[in-house]
Amino acid sequence: MVKGANVGLAALSEDVGSVMVSLGWSSPTGEGDADVSVLLLTADGKVRSDADFYFYNNPVAADGSVQLLGKTPTSDGNEDRITFDLTAIPADVEQVVVAASRYNGARFGDLDDVRVTLADGSGEGLLRFSIEDAGEVGALLFGELYRRAGDWKFRAIGQGYESGLAGLAQDYGVDVDDDAEEAEAADVAVAVEAEDAPTEETPSEAAAEPVATEAGPATATATEAEAEAVAVVAVAVAVPLVAVPAPGPVPVVEQIVSESAEAPAKPVPRPRTAKKKVTLPKVAKKSLAENDSWRAARLFPVSALKSDRDRETRATSVLLSVMAQVPEFGRRLTAGFGAPAGRMEMFTEVSLPNGDSPRRPDGVIRVERAGKLWTALVETKTNGNALKPDQVQAYTDIAARRGYEAVITVSNDVELDGSPLVDVKTDGRRKNKVALRHLSWADVTHQAQMLIRHEGVGNAAHAWLLQELLQYLQHENSGCHGFQNMGPAWVPVRNGIDDETLCQGDRRAVEVVESWERLVRQVCLRLGGELGQKVLPVQRAKRGTDPRVRRAALADQLCLAGRLDSELRIEGTPGILALSADLRTGKLRTSIEIAVPEQGYPLTWAKRLIRQLSDAPADLHVETLLDGHVGGPRGTLERLRPEPGDILPKNDAEITGFRLSLFRSMGNTRGSAESGFIRSVDEAVDRFHDNVVVHLDRPGSTRR
Repeated sequence: MVKGANVGLAALSEDVGSVMVSLGWSSPTGEGDADVSVLLLTADGKVRSDADFYFYNNPVAADGSVQLLGKTPTSDGNEDRITFDLTAIPADVEQVVVAASRYNGARFGDLDDVRVTLADGSGEGLLRFSIEDAGEVGALLFGELYRRAGDWKFRAIGQGYESGLAGLAQDYGVDVDDDAEEAEAADVAVAVEAEDAPTEETPSEAAAEPVATEAGPATATATEAEAEAVAVVAVAVAVPLVAVPAPGPVPVVEQIVSESAEAPAKPVPRPRTAKKKVTLPKVAKKSLAENDSWRAARLFPVSALKSDRDRETRATSVLLSVMAQVPEFGRRLTAGFGAPAGRMEMFTEVSLPNGDSPRRPDGVIRVERAGKLWTALVETKTNGNALKPDQVQAYTDIAARRGYEAVITVSNDVELDGSPLVDVKTDGRRKNKVALRHLSWADVTHQAQMLIRHEGVGNAAHAWLLQELLQYLQHENSGCHGFQNMGPAWVPVRNGIDDETLCQGDRRAVEVVESWERLVRQVCLRLGGELGQKVLPVQRAKRGTDPRVRRAALADQLCLAGRLDSELRIEGTPGILALSADLRTGKLRTSIEIAVPEQGYPLTWAKRLIRQLSDAPADLHVETLLDGHVGGPRGTLERLRPEPGDILPKNDAEITGFRLSLFRSMGNTRGSAESGFIRSVDEAVDRFHDNVVVHLDRPGSTRR
């Protein structure tokens, strides 16, 4: 689409009761990112209450009309996805504003390939609107969905806001706490959940001045929609000018200076939500058992699991039952499949007619809303077993014939962009389209962890059910442990690198690169669930690069250098965590580069860094980075502790930062056993994060 154009969704698809809006961008450095938030507005353009403000720590509307699904890595960046159940949007809500905020003073013009896409309930893309020159604006209105004569339409806008998320939130009536005490404080503490919820601090910054861009004024309005008295869903991306500290990327609302540029800057508190969530304590109470041999009774026992079929049947039933009984969890998963919000029922071992031999999918999900049914067949694999293409194809054909909407596969494997786990042929003559969606057990565990440990659920019973689900998924007998095998190409590729017989273009090298990417994505899911923070793989490919072409280039690099490299972005950390597996030396390297402060003296920087790392491992390698990408002095922490100045160059060269690295031997086998490569990667990342990264100052920290 081009700027200013509009189109009716009914002309594009018959399945627009539920749509997915994806906000996407990429960054030349791989570090550019933004956080999505949503406001529900009435006819007067205001929120009904603060509860109409949805963000990372409050991602789901109670009626299921809006759900923030979080970020998904793409070949050249990230996409932040939001589902809208257009049939569930309340009658008194006529406008929904979607925004994404940046942090650390970043500007929207720093991002590339700024775009919005929209897909229907089956996952088929309907439209794409790219904004070529976003400019140095603090927010960007991408487009709007509006209802006219009972049908939904989309208009491409591409209009900029200099005032960031503050302009949006305050214009739309979000309650902003702005008393004198907070205005004078150096850091602003604002309650994000209920009155007893923990506060987070935001460093005081100068307030942004509203500026009208070429695309339009600082505050944009849907004039045509108002003239037609229609409902509007506005899709925007906002970039506030203040840093968001960890743990949660809660959007920051700035106080806008509307009088003059000389008006005094004021620290800006964050909008609050009214919902109170329940989470279980992280530290369990002392057990009443007489000794360690006593085992607590579990809702989902694993002792009787002896075969793969037992594991698949039990895992399917456990997952579907918890989805049905914990609406927050069930809706969180089904929204990603294109399901509407509504009454949900789950079934297992269902027999479906299929000629002379009925088919029995592992499960069926049915959602009822306003007398209409949405149905998905579920095929489950555990214990590392691969999905069978002919089986998935058969279920897809059955779903198409019976008018079902989706086939959902669940397995230990992680799906990659451009490399589907199962290739399924579709009959273009069929009117009913079936969406094929995949869910890894690692993703199921991640979503449960985020709810129970960090975001909270509606009541204590739901929290307990999720805790039982986690106990089951993480038990060694469940078979639901995620990606656990580097594949049959792993050993031949390692041998080929060792004896220098592996050639560029070898398909086995591509398979190893794909397995490595799956492993890294699983590490991100696991670590993000444990920390309650977003952890994403960094992609530095050129914009629009085909994922298969990118992996082929990485495979050629593997053949030449014998090394697998990846980067992880952990929210709230001062740099990118780099992970490297050198197949020639059998060593894993985890490292992070941190920039030096803008002010101060090199010896002060060195001393401060060594103090921060007082509890870090003695074998931590510290390297000084010099201007011009030249390596400087280096040494172990053990040697530098008594003399921090030894890390400084002798010729007064300009220091740009420090690189911190830990090394360990990597596992020999391809799996996740005690001697396995996958386990060694998990342990290396955990050791580096827990013993090094957590001790470093966060971005924007004023600690001395």
